Amino acid sequence: MSKIKLADKFGTETKAMRDAYCETLIQLAAENDKVVVLDADLMSSMGMTPFWQKYPERTFNVGIQEANMVGIAAGLSATGQIPFAHTFGPFATRRCYDQIFLSCAYAQLNVRIMGSDPGVTAAFNGGTHMPFEDMGIMRNIPSITILEPVDTVMLKDLLVQTAGRYGVFYIRLLRKNAVKIYAEGSTFEIGKGVTLRPGNDVTIFSSGIMVKEALDAADKLALEGIAARVVNLFTLKPVDRELIIQCAQETGAIVTAENHSVINGLGSAVAEVIGENIPVPLERVGVQDQFGQVGPLNYLKETYRLTAAEIVKKAKQALARKGK
Repeated sequence: MSKIKLADKFGTETKAMRDAYCETLIQLAAENDKVVVLDADLMSSMGMTPFWQKYPERTFNVGIQEANMVGIAAGLSATGQIPFAHTFGPFATRRCYDQIFLSCAYAQLNVRIMGSDPGVTAAFNGGTHMPFEDMGIMRNIPSITILEPVDTVMLKDLLVQTAGRYGVFYIRLLRKNAVKIYAEGSTFEIGKGVTLRPGNDVTIFSSGIMVKEALDAADKLALEGIAARVVNLFTLKPVDRELIIQCAQETGAIVTAENHSVINGLGSAVAEVIGENIPVPLERVGVQDQFGQVGPLNYLKETYRLTAAEIVKKAKQALARKGK
């Protein structure tokens, strides 16, 4: 069961997500000698040097050979190890898809793939490193679990949970500082969304960096007398069908907000559920079938309309279709 408490203030965290990732894996490795880490020449970028220094015999830097890294992770799993393999999101998915599909999932092994710098957070690494399609690609793999932790509190809890579960996981990992949404000590149930704010007029389903934008949008809508429910769907697969149906029934209008392509991501997952069960007006905020580009994060969020203002606009469109 989850135990949720919101942070007193939704401000930028002082600790980077990559540091929380490293610290948590050091903790897990201390508790379980089967935990191992695989790296594709990003030890410094991913902040994993402390893990390597403490557990050199359990750290495998394979170089810029991402597909090979996944194959090695599969082999380590087959020998009873618990591998965490990390690289930039597009290389963890587009470049490694066949290895993840066959060597890991089809073989029913136990592997965690960490894809860092999701969507526009790749920023100055540019379009080649900017995954707008990573979760969409991975959704097609049978039995995989797809997670997008929003801050270090959620990240740490989900890492601990996945270390104790068997299967293939794809975890979308923001590398730098996130906005703190949850208070320390919060725990989460994989596959279950978190309702962050009540409201009966429209539901905003959000993930990753778009959670704070959704909360800001709800504040703006409240000034106009519109009560927006905000839900963090941090598990894309298996998605929380029960909660989606409930929100559709109770609010009658939905907006999705994701730092990802609107094709086959959060918006598509929600659309599939409501289309099959309770069709209501749906508007999607996300990347509109575009490639990435170089730029600072705030510029990219504006360019791809990943903003609170866009969520407000889409919420009003959904409400107009609802007939409010």
